[in-house]
Amino acid sequence: MGNSKVEAIKDETPDKIKKPLLLVSLVILVFFASQVIALLILIFIRQLVGHQNRLEITNWMSSSIYGQFFYVLIAESINLLFVFLYFKRFKISLKAIGLRIPKLSDLFFALIVFPVYYGSYFLVVLFVTLFYKGLNVNQVQQIGFNHPAGFLEILLSFIALVVLPPITEEILVRGVIYSSLKQKMGTVISVILTSLLFASAHLPEGGKSGLLWIGAIDTFVLSLFLIFLREKTNGLVSSMILHVLKNGVAFYYLFILH
Repeated sequence: MGNSKVEAIKDETPDKIKKPLLLVSLVILVFFASQVIALLILIFIRQLVGHQNRLEITNWMSSSIYGQFFYVLIAESINLLFVFLYFKRFKISLKAIGLRIPKLSDLFFALIVFPVYYGSYFLVVLFVTLFYKGLNVNQVQQIGFNHPAGFLEILLSFIALVVLPPITEEILVRGVIYSSLKQKMGTVISVILTSLLFASAHLPEGGKSGLLWIGAIDTFVLSLFLIFLREKTNGLVSSMILHVLKNGVAFYYLFILH
């Protein structure tokens, strides 16, 4: 009887991540490499099918909803494939990064935290603007998928912007990176480093108008609440839901309301 309890507790305890700092470095490297690989794959396919040169394909990529959708799909798939292969190679349970069966409480916590995140974000922006008047709070994030028309284009844009990034980013950032850093550095430092990495990844999305500082502030604050949900629920499902809700609001504002 006692042995059964011990085995049950052991089963609920996630494995430790093997070589955590190496894994963090590889995940960051693969994240950038996946974008190049996705582009090269699309170039190869378009040249094979349509006999287009690279300039024509680049123009197609920047203007086609379908091209942008498959670019995101391929890049995200490469990232997830790497994570799963790494964990399989070192025989690590996916529970170590918070991947488990969803619970109803995951939805409950995400819905509770959602308005708190938005309120906190607006307070932080208000505080920052008191000391730095040059912050452009109206700077537009360059996310591609301009002017989707028709149900199919809107649906593909929704999947690529609202569904896929929260799943992949939560597995990579709050799952792999945060869990790995926490294992080596403790909670506080890991929360800060993870959130800074997540925020800095969104800085280039200002495009020609410069670094997207308002987006970095937003994603830093968001990351704090996503990590809170990761810790509170001992899983990634709740943070994925909050991330989807956040992206969904932005999608509605950009593509449906306007």
